[in-house]
Amino acid sequence: MTVDALTDVAGLRVGHATRRGDGWLTGTTVVLAPEGGAVAAVDVRGGGPGTKETDALDPRNLVQKVEAVVLTGGSAYGLDAASGVMAWLEERGRGVRVGPDPAHVVPVVPAACVFDLGRGGDFRARPDAALGREAVEAAAGSALGAPVAEGCLGAGTGAAVGLLKGGVGTASVVLASGVTVGALVVANAAGSVVDPTTGVLYGELYAELFGGRRVAPPEDEVRDAARARLARLAEQAVAPPLNTTLAVVATDAELSKAQAQKLAGTAHDGIARAVRPVHLLHDGDSVFALSTGVRELPADALALNEVLAAGADVVTRAIVRAVRAAETVEGAGGVWPSYGELYGGGG
Repeated sequence: MTVDALTDVAGLRVGHATRRGDGWLTGTTVVLAPEGGAVAAVDVRGGGPGTKETDALDPRNLVQKVEAVVLTGGSAYGLDAASGVMAWLEERGRGVRVGPDPAHVVPVVPAACVFDLGRGGDFRARPDAALGREAVEAAAGSALGAPVAEGCLGAGTGAAVGLLKGGVGTASVVLASGVTVGALVVANAAGSVVDPTTGVLYGELYAELFGGRRVAPPEDEVRDAARARLARLAEQAVAPPLNTTLAVVATDAELSKAQAQKLAGTAHDGIARAVRPVHLLHDGDSVFALSTGVRELPADALALNEVLAAGADVVTRAIVRAVRAAETVEGAGGVWPSYGELYGGGG
């Protein structure tokens, strides 16, 4: 049975660590690969990325597999969360072997951050190594194939999409070939996820991704009230949004690093469908791709094309689910209404 989440990809687990209150509004999310790792790649397209160990994922370089991927709040400060994940992996002998002793390993833990500094009120309240360890322990303690919590938790705790509250979302699909493709997204974009004319989420305009179901637009008075409130919030803004959308897209098909990098690249199309504009200088949009390799991919190029197309599709759906699962935040750091509060129909 599938749960429409990244964890439908065989071997992957997801864990969140969240901090709220007393100036905090941030967190960390870890995608934990099966022991022995997963083939990994990355594609970074935003103009202001904050990342760690992404060069190791270049197909030209030595490392073939990684044991975990870290998505975190806290901007570049929050990348320290990866240190906690590395320590946890080292204690279990998981990583790149660098000596004769099995304990001599260096875990390669790619990481990327979103900007959420000060959204809880305290600019210095940001993830650290302890929060990273908490997230990886949560992942390790979950069952294979477990549902993944969505909304304002983990790396999506302080996320915002334009003037709306963002969060974490996930989705998956099983192709006719039997291959599974899944995605987990932290929706935290400088651009908007809402069509201003209709009030419909951009991602939901692609009805075929939602079983052909077309979403009815909000009533005119609901849409007008939402636009008026967002206009007032825009007038109160004191700084431009400094945001990033992050994603992990994964498959159980056996991919090379080069094929995984292509998957990461085409998955950005899923962000572009759901967010406008996208890949701005104030964004750090980054997509990681993972292959657990438990299912052989036919040599036919069309088989890979199906995986690439599905990667973009599940990223779009994951963004929609993140926004619909988000809840309004109002506190010392600011006000971010949820899509559901403004337009109804979710959240």
